Amino acid sequence: MATPAPLKFEQLGLIGCGLMGGSFALALKKAGLVKRVVGYSKSPSTTERARQMGVIDIEAPSALLAVSGADLVLVAVPVAATEATFKAIRHLVGNDTLIMDVGSTKRDVVDAARRVLKDQVGIFVPAHPITGKELSGVEHADPDLYAGRQVILTPIERTLSAQLDKANRLWTALGCQVQQMSPEAHDAAYAAVSHLPHMIAFALMNGITGQADAKDFLSLAGPGFRDFTRIAASDPSVWRDILASNREELIAQSRHFQRALHALETAISAGNADALESLIERASSARSHWRMSTHKPQS
Repeated sequence: MATPAPLKFEQLGLIGCGLMGGSFALALKKAGLVKRVVGYSKSPSTTERARQMGVIDIEAPSALLAVSGADLVLVAVPVAATEATFKAIRHLVGNDTLIMDVGSTKRDVVDAARRVLKDQVGIFVPAHPITGKELSGVEHADPDLYAGRQVILTPIERTLSAQLDKANRLWTALGCQVQQMSPEAHDAAYAAVSHLPHMIAFALMNGITGQADAKDFLSLAGPGFRDFTRIAASDPSVWRDILASNREELIAQSRHFQRALHALETAISAGNADALESLIERASSARSHWRMSTHKPQS
């Protein structure tokens, strides 16, 4: 079997020079996987800042011109803007270009790619790196953001094997643990382990801050509260789009959570200590087992 050629890209066309896109560009540069990065963001000041920081080498005046001549394109925009971005770049992407995204939902992104890219949809490999920070913006870009993290690829039936192989090799070269699943399986899983926890954290903070004594309550909070509510500080516009785009799976998971919460409420209301302890033990055991079988914490 022939040894594959070393992975090296001539040009990354970066659409979205924020935390995720900027960190990807820096990681590629650190690993020596790209010669130059041409970037575009909706905000000219963001693009300029990215160039000043060395995240990108060239500022592009449009998304279309950012992908001109690129053999690798990363779409790092809010999921709701994905379809418009595909429409903006489709005329200058080549048949050998590798296009990826970093969105937290996949079915809506895949549907957008099918509608817009049409016969070229095979060059698109949907990707979801399981990483991030509460602080957004290119100022927080980090070349090690992806190192040691999981990346979920969700190819479809028309995804080209050559592009999927390049995507696997690229993320692996950045130190990631790459997995594959269908877009549907991805969205169902992450509704449970990512999107629902964010929704609960948002609701908890709103529930507390909506009370007259909120300031006093929060002044007494300790490390447990801090850790539990950390994700409530996430970017509102990003999470608005994520929760809305995965609404069906998220609502289904919310129903499961409400039933579990009701079971606890019922035991507490009835003063049923045995039932309450049993429910807590079930959760404690499951959490302890998960910690033992998990190698890297996820965001």
